Amino acid sequence: MGKLVINKNLVTDERATELVKICPFNAITYENGILDISSACKMCKMCVRKGGGVVDYVEDEIKTVDKSLWRGVAVFADCTGGRIHRVTFELLGKARELASVINHPVYAIAIGEDLDACAKELLRYGADKVFVYDDPEFKEFRIEPYTAAFCDFIEKYKPSSVLVGATNLGRQLAPRVAARCRTGLTADCTVLDMKENTDLVQIRPAFGGNIMAQIITPATRPQFCTARYKVFTEPKPTDTPTGEIVKMPVTKEMTRSAIDVIESFVKPKDVDIAEADVIVAVGRGASSEAMRKSAEELAELLGGVVACTRPLVEGNVFDAKHQIGLSGRTVKPKLIICLGISGAVQFAAGMKSSDLIVAVNTDASAPIFDVAHYCVVADAAEIVPALIKKIKEKA
Repeated sequence: MGKLVINKNLVTDERATELVKICPFNAITYENGILDISSACKMCKMCVRKGGGVVDYVEDEIKTVDKSLWRGVAVFADCTGGRIHRVTFELLGKARELASVINHPVYAIAIGEDLDACAKELLRYGADKVFVYDDPEFKEFRIEPYTAAFCDFIEKYKPSSVLVGATNLGRQLAPRVAARCRTGLTADCTVLDMKENTDLVQIRPAFGGNIMAQIITPATRPQFCTARYKVFTEPKPTDTPTGEIVKMPVTKEMTRSAIDVIESFVKPKDVDIAEADVIVAVGRGASSEAMRKSAEELAELLGGVVACTRPLVEGNVFDAKHQIGLSGRTVKPKLIICLGISGAVQFAAGMKSSDLIVAVNTDASAPIFDVAHYCVVADAAEIVPALIKKIKEKA
C-alpha cells in the first residue's frame, strides 16, 4: 500500500480548486487555504496524474523479516479441564505435513495444571517437543496469563507458524497473541499449505463464501491461523513416541491477572452435530413439517442426528446448534444424507470432508452434486419414505 502526499509549497488557489473538481469521489476539499484529502478517497490517483505535481503517491516502505531466525510449526494444545480437544490432534497431523515441506520441527504448547498426561499424549500424536506451562494459576482460563505464557514461548523459541484450534478458548486467545506479536491472523482456515520459503498459505472462504482467499503474511513472523474441528484428518497415534517434554518456567509476572474466577461449572451436554457419525441434513427444498418428521425418523433409524442449512435457522425452523456451514458447525461424519440442499459454498465448506455424502435434489445441476459421492435426482419427499421402508424391512 501507499499514501497520497500533498506538496504544500505547490498549492495555489487555482490548482486547489481544479483538484477539487477533478476528484470523482469528492474526497478533496479546499477551505481557508488548506487542501485536504478525506477518507472518502478510493486511491484512483486522478489527482496525481492531473494535479500538476501538487499531489504525489508515495509507496509505503515494505518491511522485511529474517525468516531464517524463525523455525518450527507450533500447535496450541487446548487442554481445558485436563482433556485435550481433538482439534489439537488434527492440527498436529497437519503441522507434520507442513513441517515436512521445509524440514522444520513440530512443537506443541500446553498451558494449564497437571499436564503430564496431556504432554505425553501430544507426543504420541506427532509433536517433536511439547512445551508445558504447568501452574495452579493456569487451572482456569484467564486471558492475560495464557497470553503471557504463549508470548513467552514465541519470544524464546520463535516458531515460524502457529496453528490454533477454533475452540471457544482458541478464538479468544489467538487474536490477542497475534496482536501482541504484531503479526497477521487468518481465522477459520479450510486449507493450509506451505511454501519452500516457509510462507504459510492460509486458504479460507471470503465474501460470504463466494471466493476462496489465499492469504500469506510474508513480511511478519510468526504466522498465525485458526482452524475448526473436523476440517483436517486426525493422525493415528504412535505407541513409541520419540519427542521431548520441556517444562517452561512460570513467573509471578506471567500469572498476574485482573480477572478473578468466582465459579466454574460443566455445561450440560447438548446436541453436538460435529460429533455425530451419521447426519441427515435438511435444506429449504425439504423443509415442510412432514419432510422434517421423515428426516428425524430416518436419522433415528440410522443412529444419527438431524442438521440443517442456514436459511432454516434464519426462518426459526431449527435451532442454530443444528446448522452446518461457515456460520454454523463443521462436520465430518461417516455418512451424511443431504435432502433438498442446493449446496452453496457456505454449506459445502462445512461438510465436504465427510466420508460418504449422499445428495437428493430435484435440480440435476445443483452444486451439492459436485461434492456428493452418490447423487439422486428426485424429490426427497418420495425417496426418504421409500428408504425408511427399506431400512425397516431389513431390521
